[in-house]
Amino acid sequence: MAWLEIPRENLYLSERVIVLVSCALSFLGSALIIFTHIRWPELRSRPRQLLLFLSVADLFSAASYFYGVLRDFETSSWDCVAQGALSTFSNTSSFFWTMAVALYLYITIVHSQQTLAEHMIYWFHLISWGIPLVITIAAVCLQKIGYDASYVSVGWCWIRIDVEDRLTWMLLAGKVWEILAYLVLPILYIHIKKHIGRAHRALSEYRPILSTAPVHQPRTIADKKLIFIPIIFIFLRIWSTIRFILTLCGSPAVHNSILVVLHGIGNSFQGGANCIMFVLCTRVIRTRLLKSLCWCCYGSPSSGDVRESTVSEGNPSGYGAT
Repeated sequence: MAWLEIPRENLYLSERVIVLVSCALSFLGSALIIFTHIRWPELRSRPRQLLLFLSVADLFSAASYFYGVLRDFETSSWDCVAQGALSTFSNTSSFFWTMAVALYLYITIVHSQQTLAEHMIYWFHLISWGIPLVITIAAVCLQKIGYDASYVSVGWCWIRIDVEDRLTWMLLAGKVWEILAYLVLPILYIHIKKHIGRAHRALSEYRPILSTAPVHQPRTIADKKLIFIPIIFIFLRIWSTIRFILTLCGSPAVHNSILVVLHGIGNSFQGGANCIMFVLCTRVIRTRLLKSLCWCCYGSPSSGDVRESTVSEGNPSGYGAT
């Protein structure tokens, strides 16, 4: 495994600009999710609360990546170690919270065990914050975090490339949890989608005696949201895994410009993707944001409009009715 025979990745200005824009958009997207959760408490739900914690992790992750790409470190300086520690903690926490959302939906939708799912919230916090914190503290104390020559990053710092047990720490500090998410997320969401499909078919039998409101709309919304969670996660993260495997093989393809850019965008844009899916593509949230923007520009909207929006938009959770 001749990692050090591969020259340092020298990022082009265009590559850095693209990744910096991705980090900025992800930071703004995560901040927007947090803002909407605080601004409109009546729209809160348990899945959106889990999404809030995921967005906090993504926000810190995007900020740390932005600083790392902007600095483009060449040595294991103190701010390199600090940035690497923050990105390690937040990125690993993001993996756990992504799986926590999937597991919560699986328990509540497929098994209808709301009480069990509520009890799992405490475990979600313990695991999603605790394990990344322990790993990060151990890596910093053992001096494993630092300059990595952009072998498995895009300008930011992570596990030092010159330590002998770098592979073990790269797996422990992110890659093993990333690969685990690739396996767990599709399985959980396939079961959820199948369950929603069976429930929809059962409900369709009673369509003649139901109201004239379209019964396919909730299912359509839920299906789209549930399907795209694992698809977007895997599409964004797979590029970093590909570069990691290429690095293990000592392949010079790890420096391919397109692959580097995809890696940078994929690692940094999770918060932006979640914002698009659960804020901009959720009608009740989007409507309220537009009303708030109009209020800032033209004055306060009527209270009747707000009440009408609240009643007419339906399920506010952003995950669709089930």
